[in-house]
Amino acid sequence: MTLAELDAALVDCRACPRLVDWREKVAREKRAAFRDEEYWGRPVPGLGPADASLLIVGLAPAAHGANRTGRMFTGDRSGDVLYAALHAVGLANQPTAVHAGDGLELRGTRITAPVHCAPPDNKPTPSERDTCARWLRAELALLSPRAVVVLGGFGWQALLPVLAGAGWTVPRPRPKFGHGAHVELAGERGPLHLFGSYHVSQQNTFTGRLTPTMLQDVLRAAAQAAGL
Repeated sequence: MTLAELDAALVDCRACPRLVDWREKVAREKRAAFRDEEYWGRPVPGLGPADASLLIVGLAPAAHGANRTGRMFTGDRSGDVLYAALHAVGLANQPTAVHAGDGLELRGTRITAPVHCAPPDNKPTPSERDTCARWLRAELALLSPRAVVVLGGFGWQALLPVLAGAGWTVPRPRPKFGHGAHVELAGERGPLHLFGSYHVSQQNTFTGRLTPTMLQDVLRAAAQAAGL
């Protein structure tokens, strides 16, 4: 299976009844500001080239962001922060991500998530995370990353067992998440640099817990580790 074929199969997934109900309910009822738009309302696949050496792992699509536009971190405030930072460090050709046809291109970078459907209150259950992990495992098997940036503690905890299953050695006790955390994992596929960053949620960016400079510093270090 190619990465494109994997993405095509993912968008038809209906494995988690609660998430299916929620994503489709949001797509029907819409937010007033987007009432004239047709929502995506399906699982959101990863974004970026198949030869990406840098992987960015978030949490899940936002109800009125990626669940509306069909593209990771597109159409909401979190995406505004992320893509501005990616552009600032040379990993994106433009600083904005408005809709799927806006010309955005990523350089050597792919963005994905451990949960591909928008969850109520942005909180997937452990069962939903574990059910969706098969897509992350399959995606990782088709990629050859040299570095990963994980946005938030949820993604960090979800990704570590997937990395272990893919052949990288995860230390015991497991590395702790934190902004600026950096761990090099040995593995049969070569070393992998794992970086942590606070999530680009409004809860972090509006309060100053995560600033543009903080995010750019992590992305720049990861890009260097990935050979970009």
